[in-house]
This record gives sequence, structure tokens and C-alpha cells, in this order.
Amino acid sequence: MPTCTKQILPGQIIGIVGGGQLGQMMTLVAKEMGFRVIILDPQADCPAGQVADDQIVAAYDDQSQIMALAKRVDVLTYEFENVDAQTIEAAQAYTWIPQGTKALRIAQDRLLEKQFLVDQQLPHAAFEIVTTQAELVTAVAKVGFPCLLKTTRGGYDGKGQVILRSATDIAAAEQLLTAGICVLEAMVHFDQEISVMISQNSSGQQAIFPVIENQHRDNISHISICPARIPAALAEQAQSVAAKIAAQIELVGTLGVEFFVGQDGQLYVNEIAPRPHNSGHLTIEACDFSQFATHIRGVCNWPLQQPRLWQSAIVVNVLGQHWQVALDASRQSAVWHYHDYGKDVQKTNRKMGHVTVLTNTVEETLVALKATKIWD
Repeated sequence: MPTCTKQILPGQIIGIVGGGQLGQMMTLVAKEMGFRVIILDPQADCPAGQVADDQIVAAYDDQSQIMALAKRVDVLTYEFENVDAQTIEAAQAYTWIPQGTKALRIAQDRLLEKQFLVDQQLPHAAFEIVTTQAELVTAVAKVGFPCLLKTTRGGYDGKGQVILRSATDIAAAEQLLTAGICVLEAMVHFDQEISVMISQNSSGQQAIFPVIENQHRDNISHISICPARIPAALAEQAQSVAAKIAAQIELVGTLGVEFFVGQDGQLYVNEIAPRPHNSGHLTIEACDFSQFATHIRGVCNWPLQQPRLWQSAIVVNVLGQHWQVALDASRQSAVWHYHDYGKDVQKTNRKMGHVTVLTNTVEETLVALKATKIWD
């Protein structure tokens, strides 16, 4: 990555496409650093809009309004990877977008993501490209059961994918093919899921966070633990892979790389997300610089250093069904760092906030969290 001397300075304006909790936490950091922030999101009074200087209420595919945002800001970033890459490219005529679209295009298309992993010789699950029912049958024969059929675009928290455990599941999976090209992946038999947050600025400086261990429920992130309870050599390997990915996609800002730790002891890259990541929320309290701080520093081309982990930390997501009882429990706890995203409606499985606990005794804290029965 060539050296870049341009910087965004306090008083200048950062535009963020997307107004959810990630945008909210980006905005809070940006405001601390003295920047002004304008959000674009279709929902009025969205989480990020509540803390920003201004909000444009418009759909993410409203090209005219994204251009209007670009004309008002000094740098533009995004909080999620499903923003239209072509629109972002067009907006470069009006403002600085140091992230470009290379990482965006790779992350929002599973086929491009898989090909990137192949080209870079990075560890990944075996896969086949599927477009028809006949190709699905052939691909299953190659990959074997169990396997996952995924749409190439869209999909999060388990959406846009079907698990095939036997031949009887093939018929149900065929409906997913109506969405277009799909990828059939071999299911990795894994012991753990981990992630690495890494940030990079336009000058190529990197900040790599300690490895985080993740647990999911119903394909939704449930709990994350830092540092991950894995051998040091494996943690170093995961960070090295993340650093290589960041360099090759010309990352600017924060990237989350998800891995499986296979039962064979090997790492497998599961997903690349060119934005702050749910599992990295604990860095707000646990590190000297959070993943959101390094994202803002990255897109503004401020210097980056290796983040320091002050203490082990656990973060638990608060979904709609947990919201009231978690809020009540947080009001009674002196050690819970409670974050509420300010969403107006509590829905089942909708992320409403999170709780972070710093601890010197991870196992005991996990037992104490379970004992609350909030997440049963």
C-alpha cells in the first residue's frame, strides 16, 4: 500500500452510510476526537443518528442521497458491507473514500471471497459453485454431508443458508437456488470459533487486536471472550492470516476475520467483514484503543499502534427477548458495562445491546453470567 500523507482533522466531517449500533459506536468515538458526523440511514432517529450531528433519512440504494451525503463530508465510510459498491465508487467523485471498494466487493460476494482465499492460499473449507438443481446434486457428491448451501450475496445471522445433513435435505435447499448463484461449502468439524479484529490506515500501518473466542446460538453471536482460550501459536497464526488479508485487500479502517478451529487443529477462514465486528465490542473497555477508535483513525489516516489489552473480557449480546431483564440486572451490577443501542422496538433475536465484563477469572465469570438465567 503506497504511503498517504492526507489526514482528516478535528472539525472536519465524517459521513457514515448505515445508522445501526456499529455506526453509533463509530460516531461516539469520532465525536470524542472532535469530528462532526453525518449519518445516512432509512430509519429516522436510528441508533447512530441519535448521537450524530445530522442524519439524511434515505435508503441505502438511494444514489442521489448518497451523492448528497458525499458532497457534504470530508471522508466517507460505512458500517456494513451490503452498501452498493458501484454507488460508493460514484461517490468518490465528491469526497475521499479511502476504503475504496476492493474489500467491499470481496466481502459482499461469497464467490469472490472464496476465490480470494484460493488465490491467496489461505485455509478454507472445500466448496463448489452451484446454479442448478443438477449442479447441486453433483456438488453434494463431491463435498459430502454435512454441508452448507449459501447464497453468494446477502445473508447474516444464519440467513441465506441451508444445512444439508442427508439426501432428504436437498429438495428443501433447492429453493435457495432461486436467489441466484450459490456456494456449497463442506461443513468444518470445529472445536471453536474465533475472530481477529485488525485495522489499517491509508499509509499501511496496522493495529491487530488479541484473538477473540466466539459462541453462537441459532447462528446469532451470543458470547465472546478475549483472549481466546487457544494455544499461543494458533493465535499468532490467526493474527498473521488476518494481517495478510488486510494487506491484500488494501484495507482501510477495521476488518473482522472469522475462523473455525477445526478438530484437526487447523485454522479455516470462515468470513471476512470489512467493518467493526460484533465480537470486537469488548475492545471498548478491554483495550486502550477500541476497534471503533482504530476504524476512525484508519479512515482519517491517523497513526496506528498495536492495541493493548488491559484485562480479559467477556461480552454477551442482549437480544430483544433479553432486553428488559438484562437492563434490570445491569442496574443492580457494579461491574457490568451495559450498552443500549437505543432501538425503538424490542424484537426476538434483534440485537438491542450488549454487556461487557472485565475479569481476571474468565471461567468464574462465565459461571456467574450463566447463573443469572437471563440468556437461558
